[in-house]
Amino acid sequence: MNVRFRLDADRAARLSAGMIRHLIRFAIGCTALGMLPAAPWPSWRGPNQDGTTPETQFPLSWSRDKNVKWRTALPEAGNASPIVWGDRVFVTQALQDGKRRTVMCFDRATGRLLWQEGVDYPEEDPRHKTNPHCAASPVTDGERVVASFASAGIVAYDFQGKPLWKTDLGKQRHNWGQGSSPVIAGDHVVVYHGPGEFSTLHALDKRTGAKQWSVPLKEEHPPERFDGFAGQKDGMIGTFSTPLVVPVAGRQEVILPAVNKLRGFDLTTGRELWTADGMNPLVYSSPTYAQGTVAILGGFFGSAIFIQPGGSGDVTAKRLFYERRLKKHCIGSPVARDGHLYSSLTDGFGQCMDLATGKVIWEERLPANGASSQTWSSPVLAGDRLYIVNQSGDTVVLRAAPKFEVLSVNPVGEPSNATLALSDGDVFLRTEAALWCLAETKEAR
Repeated sequence: MNVRFRLDADRAARLSAGMIRHLIRFAIGCTALGMLPAAPWPSWRGPNQDGTTPETQFPLSWSRDKNVKWRTALPEAGNASPIVWGDRVFVTQALQDGKRRTVMCFDRATGRLLWQEGVDYPEEDPRHKTNPHCAASPVTDGERVVASFASAGIVAYDFQGKPLWKTDLGKQRHNWGQGSSPVIAGDHVVVYHGPGEFSTLHALDKRTGAKQWSVPLKEEHPPERFDGFAGQKDGMIGTFSTPLVVPVAGRQEVILPAVNKLRGFDLTTGRELWTADGMNPLVYSSPTYAQGTVAILGGFFGSAIFIQPGGSGDVTAKRLFYERRLKKHCIGSPVARDGHLYSSLTDGFGQCMDLATGKVIWEERLPANGASSQTWSSPVLAGDRLYIVNQSGDTVVLRAAPKFEVLSVNPVGEPSNATLALSDGDVFLRTEAALWCLAETKEAR
């Protein structure tokens, strides 16, 4: 079967069975019609939750008037990233400062809005002024799109915008709002409903929204060794991470950096499998799995922990090295290539670490055209190119290599805190003002 989207055995194992079945049906149908299907970007950080795509052909450069396929205005600012499946692009969008929380569906070819559905929530939820409501990105398996609206519940729609189910998970209250995105794994929707005093890890039935299991995650104050860092006893604590699902040792593990610990749970039952100390008390970054290793960079001047999953009980001693204290603040989640881990640091730096030792290979300031070089986004990887969006809306493209090399800087002149989505040669960028589709045009070739 000659399809453009190919998965190696390890990556295929990490997709849900339903998603794989849909890909096969879609590929067969397209082959019969003489078409090639577009590779999906079905969740935040892509098909494998690691910021990578099997594709390599994406534009290297663009601007407001170069390599722009379309630009569609959005009604309010937002930090959630787009996802892509087939001919549709989805984003979550708050209206009236969260009084209505919605999913928007766009035509991939033209950027035309196909439908917008959501729920009303008249109550007040706290949030940081730079983090609008609906900050969690949606997820899809090709049959349904699921979105977490925090205190307003978690919802699912079909591809025509018909509501399928809605599940109330209770209040989610934190002074800075939410950030964790839902994950589809097999027949489960895994969602971290936090941070805040009601923080809980849930698994729902993806077809009905029924709760399968719930694990409360009490946010305990940090130990004394974290004094001097944000999140100390008189400061803010919590995790904004998205759970990572990893197949290992014949089981599916849900890995989440909770306050003070990195924790692994059984996907089927919710039973805690293992914990590792050393996580800092305030975590923004999400874990990445590469070359048999889970890597997590712990947020606000926190820890870097690399560990092999599949353990049991307290596995603190099995970390690949003792926790490394980060010198810089980190919101973005890392990506890995050829034994190296790449990350974007909040104050506008890029970083490369050795995946085996945690040693920093390079740490360099990223160029910027706009007023702010800071970044909340996570890097995405296509071939040997890293794409990183800063808060000015510039996308910096680096070589993913142990030698620092800038390939291009691409401004659109609109602030952004979102992570790119890559699919079938198209780059999708969400800014505070619009959703962009960037692709190499005939004129630019």
